[in-house]
Amino acid sequence: VQLQASGGGLVQDGDSLRLSCAASGGTYSDYVMGWFRQAPGKEREFVAAITRGGGSTVYEDSVKGRFTISRDNGKKTVYLQMSTLKPEDTAVYYCAARATAYVRKTYREARDYDYWGQGTLVTVSS
Repeated sequence: VQLQASGGGLVQDGDSLRLSCAASGGTYSDYVMGWFRQAPGKEREFVAAITRGGGSTVYEDSVKGRFTISRDNGKKTVYLQMSTLKPEDTAVYYCAARATAYVRKTYREARDYDYWGQGTLVTVSS
């Protein structure tokens, strides 16, 4: 499956932004989808993940209550709605996919994902 992330940009502290990640190829509903981010000089970190059908989500603690992951299997797209953005959210955001037979499964580790998008830069100015 190929992934194409979009929606990044330059915003101010407290603003909102929605990222999208469109997939092509594969059977999209077979895939757990995740978002990760990598800030300059730091390792890639988990942000959020969503089950195959979208019924369950998990978040990294620092984004809980501010970010929402969702998916539209008909459009083969996963979204990351980001609100109340902070300068520390500045990073390149990556979407990722992992096929699984388990409908309730999510993954938090980058090594568990097989497919990655190219990344989209989010810059939050103070």
